[in-house]
Amino acid sequence: MRPPRPPGPPPRLPSHHRRRLLHFHLLAAPLLCFAFLTPALAAAGAPPAAAGDTGGEGGIIRTRAAVAWPAMAWSSKCTWLPLPNSGRCHSYTLVSKYHKIWKDTKGVISATEVLKKEPVSDVIALKDSMKYFDADFFSDSKLREMEDGAKEFNVPAFRENRQLVASENGGLHNPSVLLFKSSWSGDSMKSEARTFDYPRASAVHRASNDEDIAFMSVIELGELIRTKQITSRELTDVFLRRLKRYNPVLEAVVTYTEDLAYKQAKEADDLLAQGKYLGPLHGIPYGLKDIIAVPHYKTTWGSRTFKNQVLDTEAFVYKRLKSAGAVLVAKLVTGSLAYDDIWFGGRTRNPWNIEEFSTGSSAGPAASTSAGMVPFAIGSETAGSITYPAARCGVTALRPTFGTVARTDVMSISESLDKLGPFCRSAVDCAIVLDTIRGKDAGDPSSREVALGDPFHVDITKLTIGYLDDAEMEVVDVLSSKGVKMVPFKLNYTVESVQSILNITMDVDMLAHFDNWQREGHDDDYEAQDQWPVELRRARLVPAVDYIQAQRARGKLIKEVRDSFTVDAFIGNVTDWERVCLGNLVGMPVVVVPTGLKSIEDPPKGGTKRRTTVTTGIYAPPDHDHIALALAMAYQSVTDHNKQRPPIDDLGLNDRIQGLNDRIHR
Repeated sequence: MRPPRPPGPPPRLPSHHRRRLLHFHLLAAPLLCFAFLTPALAAAGAPPAAAGDTGGEGGIIRTRAAVAWPAMAWSSKCTWLPLPNSGRCHSYTLVSKYHKIWKDTKGVISATEVLKKEPVSDVIALKDSMKYFDADFFSDSKLREMEDGAKEFNVPAFRENRQLVASENGGLHNPSVLLFKSSWSGDSMKSEARTFDYPRASAVHRASNDEDIAFMSVIELGELIRTKQITSRELTDVFLRRLKRYNPVLEAVVTYTEDLAYKQAKEADDLLAQGKYLGPLHGIPYGLKDIIAVPHYKTTWGSRTFKNQVLDTEAFVYKRLKSAGAVLVAKLVTGSLAYDDIWFGGRTRNPWNIEEFSTGSSAGPAASTSAGMVPFAIGSETAGSITYPAARCGVTALRPTFGTVARTDVMSISESLDKLGPFCRSAVDCAIVLDTIRGKDAGDPSSREVALGDPFHVDITKLTIGYLDDAEMEVVDVLSSKGVKMVPFKLNYTVESVQSILNITMDVDMLAHFDNWQREGHDDDYEAQDQWPVELRRARLVPAVDYIQAQRARGKLIKEVRDSFTVDAFIGNVTDWERVCLGNLVGMPVVVVPTGLKSIEDPPKGGTKRRTTVTTGIYAPPDHDHIALALAMAYQSVTDHNKQRPPIDDLGLNDRIQGLNDRIHR
């Protein structure tokens, strides 16, 4: 090896070497110095290590650079080392220009002292921890260099970045620039029309009792409002009464927005009196999942930590609904920090079977819609939080294409997975609500103007629809009878790590949004200790490299699914976990469709009205929500599964409600 050049100012490197130097890893410089000095030190009298000698105290591997050299010291600068394939060299001084770590002011250090700077046990601990990162292949000297680099470079950088963007929890601010676009056909297409061409409900008359009114569809209620058969104020009364009556049992409401509701209802009625009708949501009550910010009301995220939090901002989706004349009557339960159905006030129940829980973090929207407590509600999904509660509670729901609805001022779990969507009584209602809330907003860089077709004008007889082995065959038969070409189908892909890709993505992203929450120990106060606390602690051990590898694997999965999607849509089980993970990773839409009821397992003696709901999913490629909605509408036009009412007023539940109400009012 060429001896070191005399000390002097380093010459300017060629541009390709400067670029290489920019990427020169922190660990490489000390390793190169050791590699260079070892022969020179040996020549100066350092005794060579015995062949195969890897001994040393505390399990430290002994190298030639680690033996005691007689009166030998090295300079504070490793002045010149050759670069591969080049006569040009670089110094620690130049490396420090970029890394700002290795300083020219370091004193003279012996090679032995390098390994004695910190206790040997630190290296042993680091070596042991590497197995949790699947990286237990480093020598002890490399581990020491990694430890130094982490202390001097990584940790200060981590702290600086956290101070900049992670002091507030929830992911409402400072969105990531790493954006996921779900479109398969480019992002330049724009919607031809802002609104769909809604059908008008005909021969709709006001029901004689509140129970029947409560289970009318949005499009029917909208016609009652438009024809002035009922006022928004009266409709708001109906749903607030039902919310207060059934919530003690279902535990689906976090906050009643009563004052706001009556204010918005009055505005809707006044506009109508002036001859101004805003559309099918004009004067219609609804509920929002409590991760969506509304000024002057608590946005609790379902968490004990944030149960008094007020975010005085208007979420994009709330703005859209307000501008359409809709009336917010309640903030509905989200599982704590949008995980399952457990929240600081209890656990939300399934109206079809109150011995069961709602499942999924959109528990409140699903249960409230199912029980006729609201005509529709807005929920969200990262990994099953629309599909699972909709299926459990027997309502029609849409998980739209990723990016269709802007998530500005909504608590974020994962910026590449979160989606907002409607829970309704029918696919027609879902289409109406989607058309109102869809759109791009600057506060959500992943949002876009998706070029959706009009679901009310899809010619389903020109579609080829696949059905999986687990599809509900009644749906297949009904659509076939309506002229749809139905074919057996299988979605083929080779990526076997779908579920782990979803978990890594979701957990790491969530931890980034709740880093401060965890550091302050609030995970100890979490409502279900086997949920986020466990997952977010584990997420600390996901290396950045392997997070990126998961995203590369996700990209491979998306390509394979796109290539395999040879039909216009397909029908299959909507709660299969693999399919839930796949659909969310790809960003594809699905409509949850109720298809029937069956008896509960182990029913009580004497019979019961409680039932288990049966559902299926209609899946479409990204940006083709209108296809899934059109098929669901076609199915529901000749079936009535979506119109069934849960046994919310059976004798046992009535007694339970009365007892709870009596205790509340004592």
